[in-house]
Amino acid sequence: MSQLDFDERDLRSLRIFCTVAEAGGFAAAEQRLNMSKASISRHIRMVEERLGVRLCERGPAGFKLSAAGVVALDLASVALKSLGRIRPEIDSVRGVLSGTLSIGMSEQLLTHPDCRIPEALAELKRRAPDVQPEVVAMTFANLSQALRERRLEVAIRGMYKSDPLFNYRALFVEIHRVYTLVNATHRKSLLPVVYRPHPFVEQTLAVHGYERGPDAGGLEAIGLLVATGNYAGLLPEHYANMVGQRYVLEALADGPVFHNTICAITEASRPLTRRLELFLDILDELHDCHPGQ
Repeated sequence: MSQLDFDERDLRSLRIFCTVAEAGGFAAAEQRLNMSKASISRHIRMVEERLGVRLCERGPAGFKLSAAGVVALDLASVALKSLGRIRPEIDSVRGVLSGTLSIGMSEQLLTHPDCRIPEALAELKRRAPDVQPEVVAMTFANLSQALRERRLEVAIRGMYKSDPLFNYRALFVEIHRVYTLVNATHRKSLLPVVYRPHPFVEQTLAVHGYERGPDAGGLEAIGLLVATGNYAGLLPEHYANMVGQRYVLEALADGPVFHNTICAITEASRPLTRRLELFLDILDELHDCHPGQ
């Protein structure tokens, strides 16, 4: 039985294939890779010849992974990430922290007065200058999914309810209320509530009897619709105060109030790297927090 060995050139071609697949096509990958379509195509052909299968369809109909391409992408992504962890883990044995720290965050946390995440990242840079943070803002659902798929090492978002798949470290508390424009032309308690897929919005509609309004993607969209005076919206108190500098909002006196504990969340079954342990310790120090249960 022949053995399929990959050399350094093959690994580079695999990385290019993964980038193209994740970007959704050659054109989208050109800028990320800083390569021409012809060069990208040549590398993918090399991988296909090495594996003896067609990995993707490309042409006027667009880009699409074959069944073999889907399998190759999953396996290659895991393998390349494992290779990328070798140097940081060896460095940690030597007492030097390095590598990438992937962090996901909910939107608008920076405007909360108790948020010390920028200070935590600055302190991480001081103590471990070779660690490179990668930070991305995502929705609640996407953050949980990214943790499960190990695309993130830590997510900073609300806990809502404890999930045994995750470990939680409490950082600070965010208060959510139902807001309307002060000079709304309609009776405020009857205004429909802007909808987004979020535990507190679902509870507001299901338990408190509000009418469902239009869909919105994110706090900025909710704030915009509330500012029209035609809708109510569930917003964090600190974000509503920021919007209120231009559009005067008020919380409904008889509306629900939610206390949302913002946590640093990690996957329970995934061992912590030393760089992540350091970052979590710094978050603890700056937020004077305690591990969630």
